Amino acid sequence: MNIILASKSPRRKDLLEKINLKFDAIDSSFDENKVKISNNIPHKYCMKLAECKCKSVSEKHIDSLVIGADTIVYHNKQILNKPKNKSEAKKHLNMLSDNTHIVYTGVFLNIKAKDISIPFYEKSYVTFHKLSNEDIDYYIEHFKPYDKAGSYGIQDWSMVFVKKINGCFNNVVGFPVSKFFKLGLNNSTINQIIKENLNT
Repeated sequence: MNIILASKSPRRKDLLEKINLKFDAIDSSFDENKVKISNNIPHKYCMKLAECKCKSVSEKHIDSLVIGADTIVYHNKQILNKPKNKSEAKKHLNMLSDNTHIVYTGVFLNIKAKDISIPFYEKSYVTFHKLSNEDIDYYIEHFKPYDKAGSYGIQDWSMVFVKKINGCFNNVVGFPVSKFFKLGLNNSTINQIIKENLNT
């Protein structure tokens, strides 16, 4: 049985490749606007998005283990999704400057033919230094973070913004690899699939 990552994210793809996992990546093409933003329960919001992305791919690949994921940035009781433009990106980074925010990643594992589903989430706390306008402008101009929740990607130049992290670093990048591996191995069916798809 093969594994499918229901995502076009190069960051998630890279993280799974680092644990020698063999998988295919298929864009779910799910319209995220169909899920109502819930600022009061951010983990449920990203878990719902992960589930919808996963199931949209599972419908066509019922015998595969499909992995759906969604990452959001949460600060001051507000979900910061991908910025629509430069102005919104600057607004996000100014909000995060000299503050601590939470990064949530919701994950949904599904094998439709076997009626197996495992939903979970991970959260990490990230504290930024005080950011100058010059650094914010430089980052947006050169790295164009319009595909990143919260308007930054910790694996690129914005790593200089980070004062400290409490929690899983890979979760901030976009996928909690360690928790995925641990929970997957706890399920006998998924355990077998993971081991069958590890490069040796």
